[in-house]
Amino acid sequence: MSLIEKLKWRYATKKMDSTKSVPKEKLDRILEAARFSASSFGLQPYELFVISNKDLREKIKAVANNQSQITDCSYLVVFAAWDTYTVDRVNHAFDRAEEIRNNRSEATIAYRAGVIKNFTTRDPEVNFNHAAKQSYIGLGTALIAAAEEEVDATPMEGFNAAELDILLNLKEKGLRSTVILPLGYRKADEDWLSKVPKVRKPAEEFITRIE
Repeated sequence: MSLIEKLKWRYATKKMDSTKSVPKEKLDRILEAARFSASSFGLQPYELFVISNKDLREKIKAVANNQSQITDCSYLVVFAAWDTYTVDRVNHAFDRAEEIRNNRSEATIAYRAGVIKNFTTRDPEVNFNHAAKQSYIGLGTALIAAAEEEVDATPMEGFNAAELDILLNLKEKGLRSTVILPLGYRKADEDWLSKVPKVRKPAEEFITRIE
């Protein structure tokens, strides 16, 4: 299938087959795609937690409206964004970029200072909202990668973020959960959504071309 055909094939799977396991190499490619996703200023202000532990996933299920995909999937990926931007976090990202690119100049120093000033003078909640949006860019990339690998994926916001943060000790890490993504394989005979056509706006309603 072409990429577009695979995107038409994918859907937010409602029932996953717990007897089927996603091969590790497929999982790794999906995670790597998310790692290389677009990121504002290259800061990557979020982290991924890949959970296969069954006991922990049962606890997460309990704070996520008992959605069965959480325990039936092969892997549960939690996207967790920075709670705010700090001087240390921005410096760490820029230090890495300068080391890899072997490029430190007056221009890069000034650019770094501007980014630090922009972010660290803002309200932490504003910063978190920005970081959370960045995590959704990574989510989108992961969804496309999963479709490319023909792995089912279900993005979920229906969970108690505060409770999930406690389960994963995210506050101590300066993180807050934003969205979760079960990865697995559909159980088509028990998933009503697998049997119906995919519905999207027609292109003429969705796209406005300005020439």
